[in-house]
Amino acid sequence: MKAMSRRNFAALAAACALAFSLLPLAGCGGGPTSSSSSASSDEKVELQIFAANSLEQAMPLVQQLYTERHPNVTFADSQFKASGDLVEEVQAGASADILITASKATMDDAEDFIDPVTRLNMFGNDLVVCAAEGSTISIEGLEDLAEPGIERIAIGDAAFVPAGKYANQALYRCNLYTGQEGEGGAYDEAIASKVSLADKVGTCAQWVASGNCDIGFIYTSDLYRYSGVKSIYTVPATEHKDIVYPGAVLNDSGHEDVARDFIDFCMTDPDALAIWQDNGFELK
Repeated sequence: MKAMSRRNFAALAAACALAFSLLPLAGCGGGPTSSSSSASSDEKVELQIFAANSLEQAMPLVQQLYTERHPNVTFADSQFKASGDLVEEVQAGASADILITASKATMDDAEDFIDPVTRLNMFGNDLVVCAAEGSTISIEGLEDLAEPGIERIAIGDAAFVPAGKYANQALYRCNLYTGQEGEGGAYDEAIASKVSLADKVGTCAQWVASGNCDIGFIYTSDLYRYSGVKSIYTVPATEHKDIVYPGAVLNDSGHEDVARDFIDFCMTDPDALAIWQDNGFELK
């Protein structure tokens, strides 16, 4: 009986020692309880990002920087499209970890699919009217778009492209568009026949650079990612709603901690901040 008791005591002691050794892993010690710890672990993670088209040049540079700091984290083929198109894909069941749109309204449309705790305003931008490099077109205000010297105007389709909605809001202020909110209205007859609606803001820049349009509404950041265009007018910020890029982690993300850590990295890492600023984005 004595020998049996010693064995039972030894087994109990071993079990207790094992239990105490596992406490840190349960968050009672120095275990990986933060998102940065998850990002720095050896577990292989691939993040999928859906981001507004205007982030197409800067975002991959920041992703590359993040992978250099966290070799276990890589990125799937990020989708850069009009914000409205991205939201429609999410609503239809497309899987991604992070959504970044070019307006508060488009992120609001995705509110049932994001973790609201993770939502924050990441970037700002300016709306400009661009012309082709070498063009002699100049304007002093948006009312000049009605002048005969301007024949073709590229504007993003406001149903999907936030830049188009901002442009329409500004055109409303000078009586060239009938919808105060920037969508659902009509262009004044002075410019209606001139307007070409684009599927994304980058298309506006491409049409102007190629000569298919005389001028176009784009963001300041687009001047950095497309050659052949120049700004001829910056639309006053008071003429449209604040240009804000919200970002959030999607509910169906399988890597929420790492996704949150990447968003934090975008907003706090000095090298990442320099990339955004070098590409024309304003930090919120």
